[in-house]
Amino acid sequence: MAKKDKVVELKTKAEKISEEHLKQVQESVNAINGLQFNIGKIEVQKHEMLHDLIVSQNKVKGMQETLVKEYGTYDVNLNDGTINWPKDEK
Repeated sequence: MAKKDKVVELKTKAEKISEEHLKQVQESVNAINGLQFNIGKIEVQKHEMLHDLIVSQNKVKGMQETLVKEYGTYDVNLNDGTINWPKDEK
């Protein structure tokens, strides 16, 4: 049997992509970079807010300790400052 030779057409290797493709790739990469930058900014804000939350919680704990020493409880009405003493159970 005779072998048939296959003819393969080879394209020359391109040196550059088209301007349109380059623009599309640049736009996509720039969008990703911008989103990553914004996510980083939000994460920094989140970290700062979590730190502020812990500081505020520690202030409340300190005030609770002060109220227990002064009044025997920290269970107070936040609107008018009245102490919420437990009802006497019979």
